[in-house]
Amino acid sequence: MSYIDKLRESAKDAGNIVCMGLDPVLSVLPSSDAPVRTRISEYFAAIFHRMRLEGVSPAAFKPNIGYYSSLDKPREEEFQGSLALADTLDLLDNYFPGVPVILDSKRGDIARSSGNYAEEAFSSWNTDAVTVSPYMGTDSVLPFAYDDKGVYILNRTSNPGAVDLQNVTTLDAVDEKELYPMYIAVAHRIAHWASEHSGIGAVVGATSMKELGEISSYYAGKDIPMLIPGVGSQGGSATDVIAALRSADYSLPLARINSSSGLTHPWKKGEAPEDWLELVMKAVHALFTEAAL
Repeated sequence: MSYIDKLRESAKDAGNIVCMGLDPVLSVLPSSDAPVRTRISEYFAAIFHRMRLEGVSPAAFKPNIGYYSSLDKPREEEFQGSLALADTLDLLDNYFPGVPVILDSKRGDIARSSGNYAEEAFSSWNTDAVTVSPYMGTDSVLPFAYDDKGVYILNRTSNPGAVDLQNVTTLDAVDEKELYPMYIAVAHRIAHWASEHSGIGAVVGATSMKELGEISSYYAGKDIPMLIPGVGSQGGSATDVIAALRSADYSLPLARINSSSGLTHPWKKGEAPEDWLELVMKAVHALFTEAAL
């Protein structure tokens, strides 16, 4: 099955276009003397079990590898974070088979190094898609273009510093005639790559609705998946995103609206309260309803 088909099928099965970020923050987990790996694995297992009991699922999951690898101490031969990521991916296989898993690692290097990073995402971690930086161009991006995998290329990101480079006016590298904001020039390049390699898509933040509207209008009808972070803690609104995508005639099943901390620890700071699982499920149901198909 192609990655595009997997996105469409998972959205139909879930009834929404939510991507659930899985970024563990130890300080907000329930207090425990258990090892880091156990704390993270048991926490996500409780959430997944409850979601399964209530018959709800997102249309994708997205662990950010930095949250896990930062908990490793390789020079002391300790890999609690990486093992917790492996446990989490195993849990997803068991509880939510067929739901795409996006490894958020934002890789991108010279061709041979990109090839190694692609192996890391697709063979070592056995995930369905990966996030990639376009800054080094074609030979840096295309090693990630596997036939049945997804590649989300940073297009217009949700962070405040995105304007520093992504909104700079530049000569378009595809038509070499017009001046565009960088994010539009990157969108043109993404569409060029996607015309030759199925599964190539874009990361477009929910915090800049003007840019999201322009980009989604350009991608409409082109089978280019969009990963849309920035909903929840960063201030973006799933309702606004859905409205923008509909206005642009963009195919909703190819979009994934991501929320991480807003779903897995909506109290944000401090140790988890006694009713933490109820708070998680309240947030889950709210976003799944807001981003329903």
